[in-house]
Amino acid sequence: MLVFWILFNLFVVAMLALDLGVLNRRSHRIRFREALAWSAVWILLAATFAVLVLVWHGRPQALQFVTGYVIELSLSMDNLFIFLVIFRYFKVPDEYQHKVLFWGILGALLMRGLFIIAGVGLMQRFSWITYAFGALLIYSGMKLLRPGNAQVHPEKNPALKYFRRMFPVTKEYEEDRFFVRQVAEGSYRLYATPLLLVLLMVETSDILLAVDSVPAILSITVNAFIVYTSNVFAIFGLRSMYFALAGMMDLFHYLHYGLSLVLIFIGFKMLASHYLSIPTEWALGIVLLVLATSIMASLLHPQRELAP
Repeated sequence: MLVFWILFNLFVVAMLALDLGVLNRRSHRIRFREALAWSAVWILLAATFAVLVLVWHGRPQALQFVTGYVIELSLSMDNLFIFLVIFRYFKVPDEYQHKVLFWGILGALLMRGLFIIAGVGLMQRFSWITYAFGALLIYSGMKLLRPGNAQVHPEKNPALKYFRRMFPVTKEYEEDRFFVRQVAEGSYRLYATPLLLVLLMVETSDILLAVDSVPAILSITVNAFIVYTSNVFAIFGLRSMYFALAGMMDLFHYLHYGLSLVLIFIGFKMLASHYLSIPTEWALGIVLLVLATSIMASLLHPQRELAP
């Protein structure tokens, strides 16, 4: 099993190097067609990996990977709304958003890895933690039903408040840089830029969202390799999907209801796991049905714009 971990992480490092070092060495605005093409590439890579899991580990684990990937990708849609709100709030230029998401996703990979190790360890050691995770998911699902969840409050973010006390911040963006040196009181001083504040907002938001997504996939399997790989593919595809869907997110105004129902369903699945076993095929079918219904409802019943 160790060889699979090594090979997969080498693949992750290679893709990150290709992205930052070759394809996006210069900051530029990600166009719709480019984002759509990369979204398709990541979905195709995830499908290819599912086939490899099927060949190496058999149908049950391949199905667990597919189900986990669909759940993680669907819950990551909530991240897209959060990212959009953050970028709008800070008025981040389009050409700088890719860099923020690159480093944000790199941080998300590290945090998700820690969450997964902790979550798998807890579930394998303490059977009662399943009930705690289930209750947490139901609570999160009910909370998501309430309007006004996709809001950011930088003035209330403790990480930003602490950072502002430690570092001076420039008033304007300094191209795509996170730090600059400026003259202050006769000497050069290190300043953070607003782009770094945006990155901190993205990272802290992902920590909160990981609290829901990691327990959700642990309801499908506690195989750390399957949980980790499905998270990685979903996170990598998330950035491309943001640029592909950023202009259309307002269309999917019923999607958060679908996501809330997915969380509630998975929460009940975890609470009942010691008494009722729901096959992975059924769980995957229910998740896909709920998401498809919420998306179709959004398209059939467009949101009316409020009169000025």
